[in-house]
Amino acid sequence: MPKPIIKHVVDLGAWGTASLFSYAFRTDIVGNNIPLQVWAYVLLTVIVAALVNSQYALDRQAWRQVGVRDLAILARAVVVTTLILFAAGFLLRSNLNLPRSIPVLTGVLAFIMLGGLRLSMRLWNERRLMQTVDGINQQRVLVVGAGSAGIMIVREMQRHPEAGLIPVGFLDDEPGKARQRMLGLPVLGRVDDLVAVVERTSAQEILIAVPSASGDFVRRVVTLAAEAKVRHRIIPGVFEILSGTVNINQIRDVNVEDLLRRQPVKLHTTEIADYLKDQVVLVTGAGGSIGSELVRQLIAYRPATLLLFGRGENSIFSIQQELNRNWPEIKHIGLIGDVRDEARLRAVFDTYRPQVVFHAAAHKHVPLMEQSPSEAILNNVVGTRNVVRLCLEYSVRRLVNVSTDKAVNPTSVMGASKRVAEMVVAAGAARAGENQAFVSVRFGNVLGSRGSVVPTFMNQIREGGPITVTHPEMVRYFMTIPEASRLVLQAGGLAENGKVYVLNMGQPVKISDLAHDVIRLSGAQNVDVVYSGIRPGEKLYEELLTSSEGTDSTSHSEIFSAKLQQVDPALLSAHLTTLQQYAAENNVEALRAELARLIPEHKFGAVR
Repeated sequence: MPKPIIKHVVDLGAWGTASLFSYAFRTDIVGNNIPLQVWAYVLLTVIVAALVNSQYALDRQAWRQVGVRDLAILARAVVVTTLILFAAGFLLRSNLNLPRSIPVLTGVLAFIMLGGLRLSMRLWNERRLMQTVDGINQQRVLVVGAGSAGIMIVREMQRHPEAGLIPVGFLDDEPGKARQRMLGLPVLGRVDDLVAVVERTSAQEILIAVPSASGDFVRRVVTLAAEAKVRHRIIPGVFEILSGTVNINQIRDVNVEDLLRRQPVKLHTTEIADYLKDQVVLVTGAGGSIGSELVRQLIAYRPATLLLFGRGENSIFSIQQELNRNWPEIKHIGLIGDVRDEARLRAVFDTYRPQVVFHAAAHKHVPLMEQSPSEAILNNVVGTRNVVRLCLEYSVRRLVNVSTDKAVNPTSVMGASKRVAEMVVAAGAARAGENQAFVSVRFGNVLGSRGSVVPTFMNQIREGGPITVTHPEMVRYFMTIPEASRLVLQAGGLAENGKVYVLNMGQPVKISDLAHDVIRLSGAQNVDVVYSGIRPGEKLYEELLTSSEGTDSTSHSEIFSAKLQQVDPALLSAHLTTLQQYAAENNVEALRAELARLIPEHKFGAVR
């Protein structure tokens, strides 16, 4: 790579040559009989170009990787130089006798020469790289998506042949792109033509380059790629591409989350920032799947202090280490404790005075809680009551309780305990002050969370199978962890005290279909899906609202508020005291009966 001083000299030489040639083209100067005024103009051009080039840092451009933005900066520098020369020629016309067209010709010639030098260096570099990768195993890649992301990734492949990826063309469903050429490569057809195009081009890999693609689109491409017997990979979704650019290092295998993608959720960032910026924020269950992702999402809104509260020291230590690595500027404090321990919670509130609380600490596994119902009540109900009491006592501005669709018409102790937790938060909201808002957020299963179906399926595949599914007709709503966490933050920004927010979960997914997707994406052979029967407390399908609830729209299209039945606070308090007593005594039969009295819509033991 030429050093900056060499590039600077070469650029000035090009300007001098351009000025001399423009003079020769416009006048009759020839040979060695060049008038002094011509040399004066050449010198003026070189001086002006030197000043402008330094201002635009043209000597710092990487010629071997020059791109459109570099050429745009070059064009601006050329225009500025040309205008200065034009003005100087007008002011010194009596001395230079300079025709007005010469500065314009000089600028045009200079841009051609300067741009040509840079592009020639880039082409030479790419040719040199191609010669050095002859021994690399190269893959012929067919790119699905001829939009900006597809073009960027193809440009990256062309710039880095050492990666061994050779693009052969595009597929795109947009009619206006049919038969066009982009970066020298043709749009070879629509996505449905994939199998035929793979055969025609001998492509060895399909790359999905549509960051906003829906899960149905990704599933369609994966199915066609499997039919064509070629590898399929993908670039990240829009929320993963934080820098706005795409590069080869971001190419990865398709995963189940990609097959369940929905249109990206648009956040009202101003609403979120208004209640989080410069605040002391407490996250209970901060080491869990949802809690830790909430912490990651909170970082963007610059809280004053993050309090990471949880009872698992390893998980709290892990999220602390991640914050230290990636966001060392954010103050955070790891706190070990249990939401069931009101004295420990009080010490945290008294010491740090949180202004916003996200309550994500909970027992969530349905079959396990059927075997240990007292633990579900002590953690999910008593723990939530402790959090609500202290939020009221210490005038917390915002409490967001993370709930679940299993709280609706519950058939399990876990679901019933989360339904009661919603009631506790609603009762606290009725006592909240003017500047306080206590809300719950209700959503379904979270892909990739601890104990969720996909990691379970992957473990079963690694062990050689089979994959176990409880029932062929069982369906669930799914969200990714980041999507669920973003919507929890957004719900907190809506700040309608006492509301239970219901997130738009899209269409429910059959668990058996999900199992077959995981098998196909893992590349496993001869792995069967077997049905083990519905476990205690499980439903065939989940609901987001009870039969007595309706919804109201909110200012966010992906969030609705449920119209809840009001519970008498005194009656609820009596039930809570009884539930806590039965849980402490581990009187399971009495505990279940008390839950049934408190939740009229319960369906314990029913299969739905």
